[in-house]
Amino acid sequence: MSPSPKGPLLLGVRHHGPGSARAVRAALEAARPAAVLIEGPPEGDDLLALAADPGMQPPVALLAHAADDPGRAAFWPLAEFSPEWVAIRWAQEAGVPVRFMDLPAAHSLARKEEEGGQGGEGEEPERSVRVDPLAVLAETAGYDDPERWWEDVVEHRGAEEADALGAFEALGEAMGALREAYGDGDHDRDLVREAYMRQRMRAARREFGDGYAVVCGAWHVPALRAKTTVAADRALLAGLPKVKVETTWVPWTHRRLARAGGYGAGITSPGWYAHLFAARDRPVERWLTKVAGLLREEDRQVSSAHVIEAVRLAETLAAMRGRPLPGLTETLEAVRAVMCDGSDIPLALVEDRLVVGDVLGEVPDGAPVVPLQRDLTRQQRSLRLKAEAADRELELDLRKDTDSAKSLLLHRLRLLGIEWGRPTASRGSTGTFRETWLLRWEPELSVRVAEAGIWGTTVLAAATAKAEAQAAAAEELGAVTALAEQCLLAGLSEALPAVLRALADRAALDTDVARLAKALPALARSLRYGDVRGTDAEALATVAAGLAERICVALPSACAAGLDADAAAELRGHVDGVHGAVGLLADAEEGLRERWSEVLRKLAARDTVPGLIRGRAVRLLLDDGRLPAEETARLMGLALSPAADPADAAGWIEGFAGGSSGGGTLLVHDDRLLGLIDAWLVEVPERAFTDVLPLLRRTFGAYEPGVKRTLGELVRRGPGGAAAPVPGAAPEGFAPELDPVRADAVVEVVRMLLAGAVA
Repeated sequence: MSPSPKGPLLLGVRHHGPGSARAVRAALEAARPAAVLIEGPPEGDDLLALAADPGMQPPVALLAHAADDPGRAAFWPLAEFSPEWVAIRWAQEAGVPVRFMDLPAAHSLARKEEEGGQGGEGEEPERSVRVDPLAVLAETAGYDDPERWWEDVVEHRGAEEADALGAFEALGEAMGALREAYGDGDHDRDLVREAYMRQRMRAARREFGDGYAVVCGAWHVPALRAKTTVAADRALLAGLPKVKVETTWVPWTHRRLARAGGYGAGITSPGWYAHLFAARDRPVERWLTKVAGLLREEDRQVSSAHVIEAVRLAETLAAMRGRPLPGLTETLEAVRAVMCDGSDIPLALVEDRLVVGDVLGEVPDGAPVVPLQRDLTRQQRSLRLKAEAADRELELDLRKDTDSAKSLLLHRLRLLGIEWGRPTASRGSTGTFRETWLLRWEPELSVRVAEAGIWGTTVLAAATAKAEAQAAAAEELGAVTALAEQCLLAGLSEALPAVLRALADRAALDTDVARLAKALPALARSLRYGDVRGTDAEALATVAAGLAERICVALPSACAAGLDADAAAELRGHVDGVHGAVGLLADAEEGLRERWSEVLRKLAARDTVPGLIRGRAVRLLLDDGRLPAEETARLMGLALSPAADPADAAGWIEGFAGGSSGGGTLLVHDDRLLGLIDAWLVEVPERAFTDVLPLLRRTFGAYEPGVKRTLGELVRRGPGGAAAPVPGAAPEGFAPELDPVRADAVVEVVRMLLAGAVA
């Protein structure tokens, strides 16, 4: 069977439809065209040969980006079950030419720039038209779900040679009726694209006659069949903006194919569609077997009997609904009822892992890439850091050379805006020698790599150049201190001089003590990282020490300048941060800890300082052993005297005993301090008590339940606590004498526990 003598073979498909993919292969096998044209940007023609490379594993995407602005990019994703991919591979196996025929990316990317767009996935019909053709056809056929209609009429039908061409003819006629009713779907971009497609078809006709095939979105088939003149098409294409474009192949993921990932022409269930494409024989049975395997991995009790029962239920549901075979809806309902005991929680795991999935494609080494990508790939292989679509936790010990190198690479990539890894809290040690990362490779990171290529040809050179540029452009002290921390984490020793010059300049000009106090902790942390990673940070220590001195001078007056509650809370946080930073810097700067202690004493003693900050200063001095317990009690007594404002006194209590600083434990073990707070609390006037109650609840509500119970018991007992124990008396809660009957009752239980421990 060959293409019709009336014209080329037009195969209208649904992008990423396995039924369409099988039908395309069957139709091409039947027609044996002399060439194949495929919807996609012609700039990718030179890259089509790579589809036959053994290293090319779908899902992949053709990436096109503006040469002078890599961030302006578009993707044309292809999965193994995409009709376009099947057509490409068929043409290569058959030894016939295959080419792209859509509007060049040079025009579409330039048009996005004019429209203020930021780029995105390729020119797909479901995104381009406001009318959803599948939804209209499904509604016409009496379906309320387009996906279910498509499964019934396409995915569950055969793709034998005898009916493949007929199916395309029927779908083309249906789309023709839709185009008659809706025109271009109220989106004029389709008219331009289709004009260019017709131009490519005319060129193919001159080269191959009518013996070629076209694989495109079904929506475009009526427009490609329409009789139009060359002049009319040229008029539509005249004056289109244009930019220089670079193209390559990049790995894609099933998750990114899903509509939930933001891809306009995506599908809701790429994992399910991949299964349908690969498992023609008994797909439902094989699918439910996969589901059972996944649930077993999650320690759910799922047997072969469950699989058999789920298959029966899915088939019964399909028969009741008049469907030729069970679809995804029926199989998931069967999984929920039989394997998940009616729970949606394990079902959500099935939907995430199997219905969508985390399959990540691979691209061969021969694909063109920017030099930065080549260096990144080399380091990934050297460090055995494989890019994966699923979340992966990576624990690093920075004392090991390989782990340290992995950390440097990930930090450098973050500085470049390539968020492959995200630092997260470690479940083990909290020391500076440990790092925990959450890795996840997203297709868009390929664009970020291309963008970062303007900074250098290697990850190290690019990160260094970008850090130097950011240091020169930074206007605020906080931005430069954060950059200094990033440079030390990333091991960018060559960038540090420029960053430190900018840091010294900004620090010298900044007179806001809050900004200075906010910047110091980052510098102190940077010194720790420099020590762990073997980085020379002597110059950074000098800047940090100078910053600390300025804070010591300016902080007391800043805290006494009529602060409101919000400003006092902010400064209290800065006091905590500076205190921690001083502890890190004290070894490098002689006398700094003593000078900071004098600042805290000034804050603790001045009545003009808000109670929140005074209380915090007292607590920090007490914890450091620089304030005797008697002096602490005296200062608390003054703060909680009858003459003190209740709100200010409550703030003092919050500063002293609030947060996660162990204030509750301190009160448990110091009767004097607890007594002072208790005496003040019972004397607060009723009207004032209503005002300070929220603050007190916030202070004491943060304590551990056990601490709160103990404090309540101590307050209940009153001053002096519990009475002194009587010699020989039983502890509270116990009878005076041993009860042999009750004691004998637990002997057997104790014996069983001990036997289990020995076993």
